[in-house]
Amino acid sequence: MMGTQDAPAQLFYDFDLERHVPAGHMLREIDRFLDMDGMREALRPFYSSLGRPSIDPELIIRMLVIGYVMGIRSERRLCDEVHLNLAYRWFCRLGLEGKVPDHSTFSRHRHGKFRDSDLLRKVFEATVERCLKEDLVSGEGFAVDASLIPADANKTRSIAASDWNADVARKAGNRAAQEYLETLDNAAFGAASPVQPKFVAKSDPAAQWTRADESRPYFAYATNYLIDTKSSVIMDVEATRAIRQAEVGASRTMLDRTEKRFGIRPEWLAADTAYGNAENLGWLVERRSIIPFIPVIDKSERTDGTFSRSDFEWDEKNDQYICPEGQALKQFRRNYSDPNRGKATGGRKKYRALKATCQTCPSKDICCPKAEARYVTREPHEEAREFARACRKTKAYKISRDKRKKVEMLFAHLKRILNLTRLRLRGPNGAKDEFLLAAIAQNLRKLAKLRPQCVQKEVSA
Repeated sequence: MMGTQDAPAQLFYDFDLERHVPAGHMLREIDRFLDMDGMREALRPFYSSLGRPSIDPELIIRMLVIGYVMGIRSERRLCDEVHLNLAYRWFCRLGLEGKVPDHSTFSRHRHGKFRDSDLLRKVFEATVERCLKEDLVSGEGFAVDASLIPADANKTRSIAASDWNADVARKAGNRAAQEYLETLDNAAFGAASPVQPKFVAKSDPAAQWTRADESRPYFAYATNYLIDTKSSVIMDVEATRAIRQAEVGASRTMLDRTEKRFGIRPEWLAADTAYGNAENLGWLVERRSIIPFIPVIDKSERTDGTFSRSDFEWDEKNDQYICPEGQALKQFRRNYSDPNRGKATGGRKKYRALKATCQTCPSKDICCPKAEARYVTREPHEEAREFARACRKTKAYKISRDKRKKVEMLFAHLKRILNLTRLRLRGPNGAKDEFLLAAIAQNLRKLAKLRPQCVQKEVSA
């Protein structure tokens, strides 16, 4: 006989929300690692002692964590999901009767107290501290990279960069334009490069008009990750313009901030060629004593069959190069009466051979066939560049190449699993908020995966 399902009316129900959340549910695992102890003290100066009690800021943070952990991009949809999902209600401490706040609450907290107190940065650092406590960070080797995330800006509503200036931005009047004006002197945004993009989006002027390989140009921001290669824990995250200069500067900012906040300086750093300029390598080797497992940006090699700079031997003691024929190439060949003539200016140095020597040299045709004499240049921080070249020949470099791929895996996870394929918030602050929340979600998921409670209970039993 076919059965039927009835919903009998009951006056009282005995319902335990705790029992209805599975033991192995991701949010139950994440709840153990989300540290909100210092949040209230950080926010206390931003609340008045008078008036009605506000919505609990911890509830807002927990709902945002759910949204980024579960890949729920819409805040309207997030409110609906928290209202209906028992596990979400349990994680947010709402119970069965708790009221879910309106979606507009997120904007009021985000543009006010959260940014004023830098709360999201504090929550992110708390997750890193928990990773340190759970022994997921070795501190031996770090990797750094950047990935482009499309901004919430449309090409059809943009204007040419030649028609854009600060007065136009002030007339726009939106929050993103105001943030653009505030970051004009910021090395991560306006001051990153004097070169202006081809187009500027009026809705988000700080977004960079750029393109990735084999794609059409679009407006984007760059999210920069500094990770520990042991378990792919994100040690720091920074939002910048989508240009190389800003990304390289962000790597230094993150290394300094990690050392200052957690007292950790890596022994080596792995990165791609974009980070291999002379200035950055000099900063890593000479000022931070970090081994750079980074390909050097080098344009000194010749492809026409003539001698390249690498064929000349550097004589550091006498400040000269020795050519393959044993002749010296010097920067200066006499003593100047003006002592400032012989001083290095910090730029490129040129070392020349004697014209008479080159004219009678048997190797002139494969050294300087079109010039009367040969010269080679020595770039700033050349010692650091040579050290980076030597590091590339080691076995440790090959190992670091494999570990550097963990950053790219995190970016793939960010876009495919967490669904961060396009920013919802506009302006530099909006990009910072989204990238911080995404990094918080990834670190929490990492903790839940590598330190699950169910496994610990089995071991203790």
